[in-house]
Amino acid sequence: MAATLPKEIRALAEGDFGEVAARFAQAGFTVGQPAKGVLTVKAATPSAERPAVLLSVGVHGDETGPIEMVAYAIEALSRTPGELAVDLMLCVGNIDAIAAGKRFIDADLNRMFRDQRGDLAGTFEAGRADTLIAATAAFFEASGPRRWHLDLHTAIRGSRYPRFAIVPELIAETPRRALIAWLGLGGIEAVIMNPASAGTYSYWTAERHGAAGTTVELGRIGTLGRNDLSQFAAMASALHGLLRGQAQAGGNEPIVFNTVQSIIKLSDAFTMSFGRDTENFTPLKKGEVIARDGDTVYTVQHDEECVVFPNPDVRVGLRAGIMVVKIQ
Repeated sequence: MAATLPKEIRALAEGDFGEVAARFAQAGFTVGQPAKGVLTVKAATPSAERPAVLLSVGVHGDETGPIEMVAYAIEALSRTPGELAVDLMLCVGNIDAIAAGKRFIDADLNRMFRDQRGDLAGTFEAGRADTLIAATAAFFEASGPRRWHLDLHTAIRGSRYPRFAIVPELIAETPRRALIAWLGLGGIEAVIMNPASAGTYSYWTAERHGAAGTTVELGRIGTLGRNDLSQFAAMASALHGLLRGQAQAGGNEPIVFNTVQSIIKLSDAFTMSFGRDTENFTPLKKGEVIARDGDTVYTVQHDEECVVFPNPDVRVGLRAGIMVVKIQ
């Protein structure tokens, strides 16, 4: 990790909450650090009316832009701690991978939030996921009904919609609509409704804790300390208001897509029918071949489907991409 990093960024990337935690504690909040890279800040007097917000970054160690954005946001908030209007859990997902400048140590952490992990059970990330699962359960256990989880990422590849989010379908309608509207405030251009878990952190919190959880892609991967923070300006503004309980208006309604196919890599014979530079949301026409895997052939079933997260290099048994259809 570069020695010249601003101290706010370095501290968050290393999961060092010392100064920030002290400011919130001095302001009368109940502050905890239940695990490495996890900070909780709660009102001294619990209230079911107070929203609970889990904010996670660095679940993939090479997705550094959200780390920078959140580092500055939390530093600023800690300077005026009385403005915090939610119970907050801040999570830096894969600290070891961030330090190594890698996506993960052994395997993708954002596939570990599931009960059965198969041959991934002994990986470094499986242990880290268990730690985060326990801390998350403790955070939400005494919370009221208004629960949010914003898991902030950046994408490996280009995208027809550079800023988009994945929202679990199982979230109840009222909080789901509120979440999607807020995502629009944060500059999110497209939302993908996800019908089933792929082992992601945000789906876990939605399914197990009733949170309005979402995985948010905020543009392209960049180098820690050298990200163009202007691309995160709308999201930083939306976060500023959310954490302070401020009424927010404006933003554009995101385009909504349904997931219609999950492309699962069944064997090492798996190949996709397009190049590695294929952008997210690239449209394909009915009948076109998406991927081949031995005798299994994945083809486009609707008049048009868009491919998202195509990645033939995932482990066997994991999702190598999804196909989505615009619904509004």
